[in-house]
Amino acid sequence: MSNTTLILLGAGSSTRFGINVKKQWLITGEIPLWLHVAEHFEKSAQFDNIIIVSSQTEINYMKNFASYTYVTGGNSRQASLSNALAHVTSQYVLVSDIARCCVPTNMIQRILDARAQASCIVPVLPVTDTLYLSDQPLDREEVKIIQTPQLSVTKILKKALETETLFTDDSSAIASLGEKIHFVEGSVKAHKLTTREDLEKLSCLQAPSSKTLTGFGLDIHPFEKGKQMFLCGVPIDVDYGFKAHSDGDVAIHALIDALLGAAGMGDIGELYPDTEDTYAGADSKTLLSDTVKRINNFGYTIGNIDLTIMAETPKLLPYKEEMRTILASLLGIRKNFVNIKATTAEKLGFVGRKEGVTVHAVANLTYTNWKTL
Repeated sequence: MSNTTLILLGAGSSTRFGINVKKQWLITGEIPLWLHVAEHFEKSAQFDNIIIVSSQTEINYMKNFASYTYVTGGNSRQASLSNALAHVTSQYVLVSDIARCCVPTNMIQRILDARAQASCIVPVLPVTDTLYLSDQPLDREEVKIIQTPQLSVTKILKKALETETLFTDDSSAIASLGEKIHFVEGSVKAHKLTTREDLEKLSCLQAPSSKTLTGFGLDIHPFEKGKQMFLCGVPIDVDYGFKAHSDGDVAIHALIDALLGAAGMGDIGELYPDTEDTYAGADSKTLLSDTVKRINNFGYTIGNIDLTIMAETPKLLPYKEEMRTILASLLGIRKNFVNIKATTAEKLGFVGRKEGVTVHAVANLTYTNWKTL
């Protein structure tokens, strides 16, 4: 046993990144950035446990990729770290940011090999440019650029964070207790991903795979008298609608399931359960918009969608053009990538008896190519 736990912090909102993909979900090859980082550390050294810190919504999806320990983050880096430390029982803890995504293996080993030297082991880079503090020059030989990962004695780091004072890294928290800090050589390769321009400095990241991911969705709703009918976001001029917890837009529901299926994100009932009052009478266009945002944030681009609406009634030909226009707008794709087919059940089954409608949907996704953004 290594007696060391690895904590990877990734609960930030990526507000400075500048594109609609959250940086921890950039795809390198066929895996998201957070998993690329975790697997690299796992191959570089032995750890008793690996803890990934993220938002609860992302954790639910992360569990589909790998079996690590997942912890919900807080409102700050320090709060997120404290949440993770509550799950650490090893003598040492190595803490890094997922955004520090190209840390060389030899740098990780230098940090681990120095664990007996101090309460906190910190990789640093020398300053090569002239520095000023206000209008006074500084001696750059006395200044260091601090990097992560940083190795700490677990009980000391826990104690250091028992304060309302916010620290920008682990070493400054431990130094506030008067504990010894030991510096080791860092690496320019361990550049932190903050803005889109930083991607050019991260040579370890591969371009995303060109693979197409396909999902299938199916939904069925019976009719209900005296309710407004919506299909593909379009109000249909009949005196009945769909029996459902939300507005019952069976076409959009099938489409959401197809999108989630392509991304491996479960189904509509997991994201928008019909047991919650929040979604009572919900506008399905709003649910689709939220789904599209999730899909984009997690590193996917929508390619095309194809719907087959099976209905004996109502007649849908007069509405198909508006349906395509609305869905294209909600999906953020060109209208020619939205196809809608309407057919009957030849008077067979519940559809043929004019008791309801069923919709089949297919959606294709690709990985967002951040190299071309």
